Amino acid sequence: MSNLDFGVVLERWPLFVEGAWLTVQLALVATLAGFAIGTLCAVGRRGRNATVARVCGAYVELIRNTPLLVQIFLVYFGLSSLGLSLSAFTVAVIALAVNAGAYATEIMRAGFDSVNRSQIEAAECLALSRVQVYWHVVLLPAMERVYPALTSQFVLLMLASSICSQISVEELTAVANHVQSDTYRPLETFVIIGAGYILLSLLMRLGFWGVGALLFPRRRRLGTAL
Repeated sequence: MSNLDFGVVLERWPLFVEGAWLTVQLALVATLAGFAIGTLCAVGRRGRNATVARVCGAYVELIRNTPLLVQIFLVYFGLSSLGLSLSAFTVAVIALAVNAGAYATEIMRAGFDSVNRSQIEAAECLALSRVQVYWHVVLLPAMERVYPALTSQFVLLMLASSICSQISVEELTAVANHVQSDTYRPLETFVIIGAGYILLSLLMRLGFWGVGALLFPRRRRLGTAL
């Protein structure tokens, strides 16, 4: 332990900043896309169309029962075999969004199931349009109830983005691999990277707290935006 030298690693701090920024971009785009996919599939699973419900259910089971690394490789090599030449970043976003969407589907479905049918009937009696009913009575209350689970899942998604280094995405873990191979200081490098991921997780949770406070005034008044 007396031989630890963080200075030689910290000299490369611009590389770490670039890797962290790419990690943030991956997490942000995949979170938004994954939430959209999850919400649509949750609606599909609860809908009256049996075919759509089965397809959404098969998607969820397929993704939840295979490793993320395998999914990334399938997207990476699968798209290449179809003649689609996409950047590693784009492939990583697609794979992460598809993965996040499966878990968000089940979380949102639980939120939709928590909305009592009588509330929907009451809204219809007030002559609200179908869009108004779905937005104010179904979607927002459902999101509010499962918001902590959603935010935790998306923070885990950000941490899981480290696997994207396997397809040459220059995010934080990929940068760490380059730095430790150049400096021969693996322990110091990954201690710094671990601290970086902790900081990113805290910042992400803070951001979700702000979004929750904006979307759900009742949670803001209670001080439970997360």
